[in-house]
Amino acid sequence: MANPAISVNKLTKKFNGFTAVDDITLSVKKGEIFGLLGPNGAGKTTTINMLSTLLKPTSGTALVHGFDITKQKNDVRKNIGLVFQEPALDHKLTGKENLEFHSMMYGLGREERKKRIAHVISLVELEDKMDVLVENYSGGMKRRLEIARGLIHKPGVLFLDEPTLGLDAQTRRHIWEYIRKLNSDFSVTIILTTHYMEEADYLCKRIAIMDAGKIVAIDAPEKLKGVLGGDVVSLDIDGQKETYIKNLKNLKYVKSIKSLNGILYLTMDKGETKIPELMRIADKANISIRSVNLRKPSLEDVFLHFTGKTIRDSEAGTHEKNRRRMMMHRKRGR
Repeated sequence: MANPAISVNKLTKKFNGFTAVDDITLSVKKGEIFGLLGPNGAGKTTTINMLSTLLKPTSGTALVHGFDITKQKNDVRKNIGLVFQEPALDHKLTGKENLEFHSMMYGLGREERKKRIAHVISLVELEDKMDVLVENYSGGMKRRLEIARGLIHKPGVLFLDEPTLGLDAQTRRHIWEYIRKLNSDFSVTIILTTHYMEEADYLCKRIAIMDAGKIVAIDAPEKLKGVLGGDVVSLDIDGQKETYIKNLKNLKYVKSIKSLNGILYLTMDKGETKIPELMRIADKANISIRSVNLRKPSLEDVFLHFTGKTIRDSEAGTHEKNRRRMMMHRKRGR
């Protein structure tokens, strides 16, 4: 890839023996919307924090807009915009005052600030809210203002860390459209972290799926879903699934079988024509099938394929590990 916007080589971050990001390598094209998809705790935010120079890597290297994240921090910072996962606005200032303050930090003169602010406000459609205190903004308005702020200095790379977290479905869709528009209008490279499968599928040209600090798959969404090679049939069964699975493995058209929480996930071609046979096999094995679902592969199915669990189960496991880790630290501190 010639002159990528971001180039990452064996990047690793450890905290007190815990590996948050584990030896990842990737490259992002200029003008690309690139997604880091995974549950909370997968290492997405830690990766963003290293690439934006907020965290120093334990090992490995990365170039952002051509600059080294450890040796040329100031150059990196001048060429990136960052929308944090947690809100980072001054709620006691108006929207315009927030943008004024941020643009002044980048050394923009008065006339340039005026032009830039007018342009980014128009992009996120907040013209009539600029003299309103941010404490009176809705969650979606605050996100739009943060995106505008991240663009004020015309960055080459914009990092969006969970940009729609906590927003309702309608507002989330609006934010998606703003992201697409700023990518097309500015040709800015966008790195998006999310644990919403549909968000990554809708916005990103390519996706890296992260789990437990590692990149387990990376490609365009359609190509990732194509890895499964067919339809996904999920069966909610009641009975000895081991015997049933053994019988299914003898079927040539069943390409893969995953079992999770009592549900069997089968990938196969022309799934709708195979369901009657799956029911007959279950009946012979005295197994009751409570429900059947047929669909085309989703990114959730891809995540299950590569990790053996759904993104929700992975997230729940991460929360439990973090809870145990906190308990251990508390015991040691006594």
